[in-house]
Amino acid sequence: MQKKVFVTLVVLFSFLALTVLAYGQATPEDAKAWVQKAKEFYKKQGKDKALETFKDPKGEFVKEDLYIYVLDMDGKMLAHPKADLVGKDFMVVKDKKGKLFAKDMVKIAKADGSGWVDYMWENPKTKEVDSKTVYFEKVDDVIIAAGAYKK
Repeated sequence: MQKKVFVTLVVLFSFLALTVLAYGQATPEDAKAWVQKAKEFYKKQGKDKALETFKDPKGEFVKEDLYIYVLDMDGKMLAHPKADLVGKDFMVVKDKKGKLFAKDMVKIAKADGSGWVDYMWENPKTKEVDSKTVYFEKVDDVIIAAGAYKK
């Protein structure tokens, strides 16, 4: 009897531990929903207020490893919760494997209005470089984006 209780407890605690580890990691579906939420906010509040809100690292558009960032149609970073990235020309920024991911984003946004691009980026939770997939939509003259780490 004690062995059954012990095994049951081990299984239960293993399940709980896996659930806790998985909690907080955004999925691609989360990223797409986050962009939809940001898009609605942008349209309701206007460009200036939206960009300021998206820059706030403790704001409503940053949750765990999920955050909004915004590029202009030339690849310049207009909003990001990491202040040192705002204003940078991302058309020349390469990920850790040399991919010009923003160039792909701008090209797809101009042609299709929305899409997905994969690249390698530092995960704000783990501080490690991980594979990331980003969903984005062109809204007026900007690209609103959010990504999910694949790890």
